[in-house]
Order: sequence, then C-alpha cells, then structure tokens
Amino acid sequence: MLALVVTAFVSCSNGPTLQTYYVDNELKPGFTTFDIPTSFIDVDKVELSEQQEKAYKSIDKLNVLAFKVDSKNIDVYKTELENVKTILKDPKYEELMRGGNTTDGKFVVKFLGDVESIDELIVLGNANDKGFMVARILGDDMNANDLVSLRTIMDDVKFEDSDLNGLTDFFK
Repeated sequence: MLALVVTAFVSCSNGPTLQTYYVDNELKPGFTTFDIPTSFIDVDKVELSEQQEKAYKSIDKLNVLAFKVDSKNIDVYKTELENVKTILKDPKYEELMRGGNTTDGKFVVKFLGDVESIDELIVLGNANDKGFMVARILGDDMNANDLVSLRTIMDDVKFEDSDLNGLTDFFK
C-alpha cells in the first residue's frame, strides 16, 4: 500500500517548479529574494482608470528571485539561468511576450491560467553583465490586458521612497 502511495505521488510530480526553484535557491550565495505586497504602490497618489484599478485589485503580491553575476560566479550564473529557462519550457507556462537583445538583456513573460484569468504571471529578465531576475506576480483572475494597463502608472511610482530600493540597487 505504501509503495502505491509513493508511486502515485512521484508520478504526479512533473519535475521542478518555479516555486520549488525559489525555495531551493533563496538562501544560496549570489541570490536575493524580495516579497513585495501590492501596497508598495501608493494608489492614493496615482489616478487609476477603471481597468487599472481592476488589475491592481487582482494582484496579491510579487515574488522576486534575483541572481547577480560577477567574474567569480559566471559558470553558476549560466547554469542557474539555464535551470530557470528549463522550468519555464514546461507547456503549462504559456508565453505572452518576449523582447530585448543580446547587448542590453532579454526578457520573456509567461503565465499560468488563461489570458482572461491568469493565476500567475512570470517575468524572466537577464543581462549577462548584471544577472537575472525572475518575478512571479500572483493573484486571482488577473487579465493580461488589464495588467498591461498598469505599466503606465509605474512611471509615476517613486521607487526610491519604497522598499524596492534593494531590488533596483541589486542590478546597478
């Protein structure tokens, strides 16, 4: 009976997930993590459209795992970046967009759920001279178009007055 339960449990596992990658690496050298509540955006100081307010309310929090590369850990950087890319190749992560270039860096945006009801939005960005960052935006019934509308208010947010200084300083 125990063998049957163990076999069933193991067979349900489709390999590493982004969640387990975060947990396994958050305390390792070179990595930094941030858990950011939506309250970091002071919406009282920003005028939101109805679409932006809907998007803002659909987000619960943002988890960020970042790896800073230097001359001593370039091989680790390459291995860890490949590990994340391998996890995100799983078909359950649908691609929304990608961009960038080899000089300034690249990014890919993927999600879990469907475009009208996203459970998790994932942004992977990397630059070979800085490192990489994986951001997980967690929420309920997030809509891709509504989330994109939030981009315009990000220009008005004063990050230097928030706890995000550590994240922006990380990649300087």
